[in-house]
Amino acid sequence: MPAGLPSLNGLRTFEAAARHLSFKLAAAELSVTPTAVSHQIRDLEAWFGLELFTRGTRRLELSRAGEALFPKVHEGIACFIAAVEAVRAFTPKVELTVTAPPTLASRWLVPRLGGFTDQHPEVVLHLNSSLDTIDDSRRDGLQLTVVHAPSPGELEVEIRYGLGSSSQPGYLIEPFLSTEYVLVCAPSMLDGPGALRQPADVAHCVLIHDDSLPDERMRPKWTDWCAKGGIRLELPDDSPGPRFNDTGMVLAAVANGMGVALMARQLLGPDLEAGRIATPFDIAIPALFRYYLVLREAQAERPEMLAFRDWIKDEAGVLDITAAGAV
Repeated sequence: MPAGLPSLNGLRTFEAAARHLSFKLAAAELSVTPTAVSHQIRDLEAWFGLELFTRGTRRLELSRAGEALFPKVHEGIACFIAAVEAVRAFTPKVELTVTAPPTLASRWLVPRLGGFTDQHPEVVLHLNSSLDTIDDSRRDGLQLTVVHAPSPGELEVEIRYGLGSSSQPGYLIEPFLSTEYVLVCAPSMLDGPGALRQPADVAHCVLIHDDSLPDERMRPKWTDWCAKGGIRLELPDDSPGPRFNDTGMVLAAVANGMGVALMARQLLGPDLEAGRIATPFDIAIPALFRYYLVLREAQAERPEMLAFRDWIKDEAGVLDITAAGAV
């Protein structure tokens, strides 16, 4: 028997084969072929100058030498595994702060974030919502909320809603989600007297206005909806009806049958799936504005940032980034 230790790979193979009492099962666990396992065991037996297994026609058993070797080798392999797991626990975490418009954050982003965190447990995610991420033509230039110097290891990305036409040195701006507005109502409005059966029936409904967007160009117009559907109705945008400065309140009013509203289809998923609201007509107004990712150019190629960018674009799935072009 030579001095020193035999092949560690051979000992690992022996431990698996001895535990299963099967070369085939050991091979499956180690992702090798049974022939490779057999060769490793033969080499190990040659090193010891002893047979470690008694090979029968139908079963494999440990020899007396194998029985003496197995307990400590098994204990050693378990120690190796525990040591590796202990080191993995010290793997540095990368913090990623995402700041987004409140409605997009709560209705589109949060329901999907579990998929990203499951795929990337090394990223510690911080999600903030801010109305400052919604562009306003009354303000000059691109006003970012992520302008403080990040601490070491901290990544920041902002999701903005706007035209994406402004730029700021050192920042990358790229579109990832388009929106379109559709009419929404309570399911109860689709049946019974006065039900919404055709688009022209909207003339008899209370129009709910969503004033949550500061820029009037962002707000969907009832006149545009009528024109898109070929409906000959006069529905001025200052028509009577309740006005709300929060999209959540608009949805609550619609779900309770207060009236109808125009809302971004991409943000309706949870309420549509739950049956709280309905979209009775296939008339959609493409929005002038889009959602954009805004991030520092210096952080754009970090692996964790690339992972988030790829993930959120896959989730959006409605906008060809290459065709749209980054601003």
